[in-house]
Amino acid sequence: MAEQTHVLFVEDDDVIREATQLALERDGFVVTAMPDGLSGLDSFRADRPDIALLDVMVPGLDGVSLCRRIRDESTVPVIMLSARADSIDVVLGLEAGADDYVTKPFDGAVLVARIRAVLRRFGHASGTGATGAGHQDGAVGAQAGVGGVLTFGDLEIDTVGMEVLRLGRPVALTPTEMRLLLEFSAAPGTVLSRDKLLDRVWDYGWGGDTRVVDVHVQRLRAKIGQDRIETVRGFGYKLRA
Repeated sequence: MAEQTHVLFVEDDDVIREATQLALERDGFVVTAMPDGLSGLDSFRADRPDIALLDVMVPGLDGVSLCRRIRDESTVPVIMLSARADSIDVVLGLEAGADDYVTKPFDGAVLVARIRAVLRRFGHASGTGATGAGHQDGAVGAQAGVGGVLTFGDLEIDTVGMEVLRLGRPVALTPTEMRLLLEFSAAPGTVLSRDKLLDRVWDYGWGGDTRVVDVHVQRLRAKIGQDRIETVRGFGYKLRA
């Protein structure tokens, strides 16, 4: 990486915190490791890291609450760390605004790969995030108005300026939500499977947990209209044209 990425890592287990910090630093990351949520929030506000890794169960301010506080202030990518893959904490973390999660115990190489996948789709070097979905160009050329603006009912999507308006008012999307919307808007009326969305938006060519997609679709619906994205049972989702 041309620039060193600053990682905020919040974990109360001393062994896991120190071992993970060393592993990430060996891969070229700059790591600030904190043992609890309150110190993690202070560090986030002081240092403005490129990405935050938050354990769900930390003292003072739990990881889910910390994620909400971060999301209130920033669109910086957040990865939750959970000890149980089937835990409700996973869904709670995603609903709080996390972009992904990793189940403990985790392999260091897997964690690094997930971090880099998140940073790629966020365009971390510029700090602006959503830089466009992989298959949007052709559809934009066919449907876009002046300046690359797509219109779907009361929804306007500026694919160049990466801005969304609903009823003329700005809609605040995280970069992951924006990339998800770009994938839908590139092929309105076309059903996109969860696996395809995992591949295109989350860069999970090897597969992943489809709950990540479902929760992000729910979050996106809450912002652009519940009826704008239709569920096609057994197949996936599509954007209503």
